[in-house]
Amino acid sequence: MKKKLLQKTLRTYQILSVTVLVITASLFYVVTEKLYIEDADEALLLRKNEFNKYSLNTLKITDINTWNRYSRDVKIEPMTLKLNTDYFLYKNYYDTLNLENEPYRVLISPISIQKQSYIFLARVNLVESQDLMRSIIFLFGIVLFLLLVGLYFINKRISLELWQPFYDTLNQIETFEIDSFSHTKPIDSDIEEFHRLNLSVENLIQKNVAIYHSQREFVENAAHELQTPLAVFQANIETLIQRQDITQGQSEILLKLMDTISRLNRLNKNLLLLSRIDNHHHHFSEMADVSMMDLLEKNFNFFAEQATSKNITIIKNWENDIVLKTDSFLTEILISNLFLNTIKHNLENGKIEITLTKDKLIFFNTGLLHPLLATKLFHRFSKAIASTQGNGLGLAIVKKIADLNHWTIEYQYEDNLHIFSLTF
Repeated sequence: MKKKLLQKTLRTYQILSVTVLVITASLFYVVTEKLYIEDADEALLLRKNEFNKYSLNTLKITDINTWNRYSRDVKIEPMTLKLNTDYFLYKNYYDTLNLENEPYRVLISPISIQKQSYIFLARVNLVESQDLMRSIIFLFGIVLFLLLVGLYFINKRISLELWQPFYDTLNQIETFEIDSFSHTKPIDSDIEEFHRLNLSVENLIQKNVAIYHSQREFVENAAHELQTPLAVFQANIETLIQRQDITQGQSEILLKLMDTISRLNRLNKNLLLLSRIDNHHHHFSEMADVSMMDLLEKNFNFFAEQATSKNITIIKNWENDIVLKTDSFLTEILISNLFLNTIKHNLENGKIEITLTKDKLIFFNTGLLHPLLATKLFHRFSKAIASTQGNGLGLAIVKKIADLNHWTIEYQYEDNLHIFSLTF
């Protein structure tokens, strides 16, 4: 699945933001805890120094019990282990007020009272510090989260605005059709890369449009110019065929030439028609109400003899008429080309079924026992069988007329039947 460029950049930003959030929050917690413990240790050392300076020299052994009774966080205990320096540790004590064990930071220091060794024990409760640290971490996390989210949406908005000229250019390229007579509008951007891209696209489109118009004009002019020599050629051949002094062999050659010139005439007329359809803003602008049933009956009567010659059965399924606002000349060409296509590429003793509904015209016909190449079927000079006598323009004309009217022509192959459906 393809991803948009902006999505990929924002996804990278999201991953970076989450990583920064997790690492920064964890690091902040560790550093804050370390700083608090250092502060607690300094406070405990201060208590020890105050005790040594103001109380130790006047304290007697008989005063120890009284001292321990009235002092909650500073105790004097007998020396039970060999200790030469100050020692810090974590220890849980049961709190009789809160009825639970609470963590403490404890300082153990050796002292001497009346020349006897004792332990000075000072402690500080870490519960409040832990609550404070959690609150600080929580607030820090919220601030950092809001900062990252805000930066994400700001970055997204700025990125959308920065990339908008690119998307506008891309949209113009995707919707541009060289045979439609709409012109692209140059997109202005103050970003140098997008400006260069827009200029390059505009120049490319203009060059291709100029080449397309030149080619189309050449085809139309060539088709016009060929009409006269072809007509003269055909008339001369007809004159020769009517002569009494030609031999049987010469007659056969002339008939073949007549068949060839007829095919050239049809090809020339079809090319001229396609060229005129391409210039639909100048031609075929007379829209009228057209009865599809009348056109089908007219073409059925015209092609009935050709169908009979191949023993093809035509089944008519048009009971309800459809009246469309369209060009009658082009619509009749479309219907006749569909009739001709289904008869020409049919089998001996085959069948054709034509169905007209409220929004569709469908031709079913027997023929080749395999599906045709749908991707090339409606292209110019595309043939299902290379050896056929057609010029490969019939279905291309059908597609052009359908597109001109904003109709849809589709091909399917089901149950050994070739299906051409025209959706209005």
